[in-house]
This record gives sequence, C-alpha cells and structure tokens, in this order.
Amino acid sequence: QLQLVESGGGLVQPGGSLRLSCAASGGTFGRYAIGWFRQAPGKEREGVSCVGPRGSTTNYQDSVKGRFTISRDNDKNMVYLQMNSLKPEDTAIYFCAADRADWDCMMLEDPYDYWGQGTQVTVSQ
Repeated sequence: QLQLVESGGGLVQPGGSLRLSCAASGGTFGRYAIGWFRQAPGKEREGVSCVGPRGSTTNYQDSVKGRFTISRDNDKNMVYLQMNSLKPEDTAIYFCAADRADWDCMMLEDPYDYWGQGTQVTVSQ
C-alpha cells in the first residue's frame, strides 16, 4: 500500500515561490499517476496539477498554468510542485494523491486511491 507525505508548505508573500514535495513509499511508485489537489477554507477540494506514471504527461488547472510546474523523480519516489508568482488565492492545504494508471493522469479526485495528509500554503503580506 502506497504512503504519501507532503512537505514544503509555509507562509510566503504574494509573488513569492514555494516548492512542495511528495514522498512516496510502500509501493511501485512508477505505476502511479500523482496529482496535487488543494482545499481552501470553505471551498471544495480541487485539482491543481497531475503527472503520469512516467512523467511524460502533465496537466494543470487553468489558474496555475504558467506559474506552477509539476515534476517527478521515479528513482527517488518523489513528486514536486514548483509554485511561482504565488497569489493570495493560492492559499490552501495542498495534498498529493496516487492513482494506479498506465500513462495518463486525471485532475478529478475519484480515481485517486491514496492520499497524503496535506501541507499548508499561505500567501499573505
């Protein structure tokens, strides 16, 4: 069973950057698509970005395109989300999740079987 642990969240000023990490253990990491989701206070959880099992497929929510970059290192069982030009509306708890997949990735919650505990990102002056 795959376990996921997020790290890298924190407090940053608008326009700043953070890099989130998702560390996986307990499974064959290279068989899973990984998604990043976020949940802001009072809002539903939403998909932010995802990467296919081999790293060749990526998807982004429109609001983060050009600002966020997802990547993975299958040798290290790690996925990263580089977040630049952060805005107050990016404030949320960020979760990574894993979906057993062949090559693509989905931005919907339903296919994802394994979830981390989340890491808080706060963008504020």
